[in-house]
Amino acid sequence: MKLDYTTFVRSAPGRFIAGKTGLPQPTDLPRYEDRAEPILGPVLVLGTSDETERIAEQLLAWDGDVRRHGDDLDRIGTIVVVLDEIATPTDTSSILRGLPAAYKKMRVGGRIVTISRTADSPEPAVNAARAGVEGFVRTLAKEARKGTTANGIVVDDGVALTESSVIGALRFLLAAKSAFVSGQTLRVSAPGGGLPARWEAPLEGRTALVTGAARGIGASIARTLVRDGAKVIILDVPAAGSALADLANEIGAIPIQMDITAADAGRRIVDELTKRDLVLHVLVHNAGITRDKYYVNMDEERWNSVIDVNIAAQLRINDTLLDSDRVGEEFRLVSLASTSGIAGNAGQANYAYSKSAVMGMVAALAPILAERGGTANAVAPGFIETDMTHRIPPVQREIFRRSNSLKQGGLPVDVAETVSFLSSLPAGGCLGQTLRVCGQNLVGR
Repeated sequence: MKLDYTTFVRSAPGRFIAGKTGLPQPTDLPRYEDRAEPILGPVLVLGTSDETERIAEQLLAWDGDVRRHGDDLDRIGTIVVVLDEIATPTDTSSILRGLPAAYKKMRVGGRIVTISRTADSPEPAVNAARAGVEGFVRTLAKEARKGTTANGIVVDDGVALTESSVIGALRFLLAAKSAFVSGQTLRVSAPGGGLPARWEAPLEGRTALVTGAARGIGASIARTLVRDGAKVIILDVPAAGSALADLANEIGAIPIQMDITAADAGRRIVDELTKRDLVLHVLVHNAGITRDKYYVNMDEERWNSVIDVNIAAQLRINDTLLDSDRVGEEFRLVSLASTSGIAGNAGQANYAYSKSAVMGMVAALAPILAERGGTANAVAPGFIETDMTHRIPPVQREIFRRSNSLKQGGLPVDVAETVSFLSSLPAGGCLGQTLRVCGQNLVGR
């Protein structure tokens, strides 16, 4: 039987040895299948603004055991800190006064979320106070233990904290669905597209297409979108036809065998939608390849093939689809980037270029889609446990796993949950964002 470090260290002898030697002991992260409830109680809400009360009321509406003081609590599941009205850095001390003691009481898989305003004020003191929150949140995440995550929601001036986009982001970051998202700030710059009729099926009535869906992260995205109520079309190359058919039968999806690098791929997708009388509400650009080589030894074929699959095909498909009548209301485009595109990675110049390009694409596409009520965002996975990463040499693989604040690799479902959130109506206030799913990888922001 193959035994990796994580499995070993969670065994009784492994815990003993790790405890004696100081080796990392990654927590078994609770995920949606372990905790379907939106919040882990009790919930401590810190803040002094009127909007703090509105947030507390929302948490109560989700059946949260909400407290304004944590002194009498033995354990705390969730802490929400509302910092929307801080005007100078010194304003934070009174609001945060109860946080250190509460922080020590966090339950396994706890959640800390700050809500603050975007640091784009012309007033130096105001901007300093707002900008400081980001460094604070990232530090909380690095100091967290037992699977606790810390993230921030940054809301533009003029967007009320009660808007659906803020509420949706808060619910996602508090839920077990965000198990591998930590040390991140998510900017909300618009009110959003409303709340779902049923939180347990936020994509009900929506049609989604996922490329590269036959296996791995793509298959997990397809399964999660179906779980969340969407009708799903799964697309992959003909060589993956057998796996694609198996997945289609498993989740009741519509399979399409197609090479997305074909010049007419966009037109063929439009034709398939027209033939089935469907309009698309969600497009997930997941298909991607790697052709690793140090740049000095990289030939043109390796470079071009990665660029074509990972970004050029997406641009062509977007152009054709958006020019057609097959795009529905509140359209959501989500593309897979990578932490390699943020921090770079030796041997992956072509891949890093393509993934940085994805982030640039969604940033430029977001205002265009916003005029039609749509959004474009990216998800940047870190080290995720897939067949591809399992081919990395063992020692190097373990180093990658430990190079984040949660001291472990993520699962494909962690990426899928984030994609599903960005595909939902409440994510309508997230415009051109790249949200990392990396357990707060030590490289990049």
